[in-house]
Amino acid sequence: MAAPSSLASSHLSRLPDLRRAGGGAAVQAPAHPQQLRLGCSRRRAQRVVAMAGSGKVPILLPAIVYLQFPSSFCSWLTTSFFLLLLPLQFFVGGNWKCNGTKDSVSKLVTELNAATLEPDVDVVVAPPFIYIDQVKNSLTDRIEVSAQNVWIGKGGAYTGEISAEQLVDIGCQWVILGHSERRHIIGEDDQFIGKKAAYALSQNVKVIACIGELLEEREAGKTFDVCFKQMKAFADSITNWADVVIAYEPVWAIGTGKVATPEQAQEVHAAVRDWMKTNVSPEVASSIRIIYGGSVNAANCAELAKKEDIDGFLVGGASLKGPDFATIINSVTSKKVAA
Repeated sequence: MAAPSSLASSHLSRLPDLRRAGGGAAVQAPAHPQQLRLGCSRRRAQRVVAMAGSGKVPILLPAIVYLQFPSSFCSWLTTSFFLLLLPLQFFVGGNWKCNGTKDSVSKLVTELNAATLEPDVDVVVAPPFIYIDQVKNSLTDRIEVSAQNVWIGKGGAYTGEISAEQLVDIGCQWVILGHSERRHIIGEDDQFIGKKAAYALSQNVKVIACIGELLEEREAGKTFDVCFKQMKAFADSITNWADVVIAYEPVWAIGTGKVATPEQAQEVHAAVRDWMKTNVSPEVASSIRIIYGGSVNAANCAELAKKEDIDGFLVGGASLKGPDFATIINSVTSKKVAA
């Protein structure tokens, strides 16, 4: 087994590639453990506490390592805690919905390929099914591709549906599930959506899991009840959350030009994270990304990005304009300043 100092070195050598890293390659380990407390947000501190109290690492093992390599152990422990304090990787998804032609998609891909994007952001775009292959073959590898829907199980005699296996076959890494337009126009219910998510994940397709309330539900004070009910349907079906991103999209703010204030969005994001802590696990709650979707545009993204529990965006109309979408992606700089 490698000595703790070797483990620390291997962790540090991977810093630029860590999905949780928010500060880029210039991040360095602190010289003293006390420095870990500086600039530590409430959520990052909760992540450390969650890991420390998970009970998944036997206390005897670190004790034995400490007795064998006392100085190296301290170095390794400092590095490990430092890595846990790093912010979650920002995530921006573009949902193109039922828009586009071969020519307009080609133009948009050209704009995205030419855009200068911050390196520490995961970027995904979701074209209509018939353009996924075109986009996948022409878009920079810097941006991953998502579907907007998927069938609940293996393919077969299901007219008009697309299976997770077919998405994998063409190299599509993600799928958006539970979007309000699927819920309220197509009529998909919570349990059906949860089962879709479980099957997609079983086939190694990552999931953007959408939740959100209608205007009348918000006005009736039912925002949390609705979101938690939708979350429960996902939680009842999903066992591995590593490949899931949660998207909170207040339905009253989708395609209406209205947008939740940063404070309103943060309130719901924090409540969802607390729900995850109680109903799934503290570890999942502290590591999962919760992104905001609801008329996000180039003008309002920076203020939204500053909020602690907003880990990115699911973008609709603005994702059809390359320069605007790039601005939203690069709003991660506001997150860095706020941190």
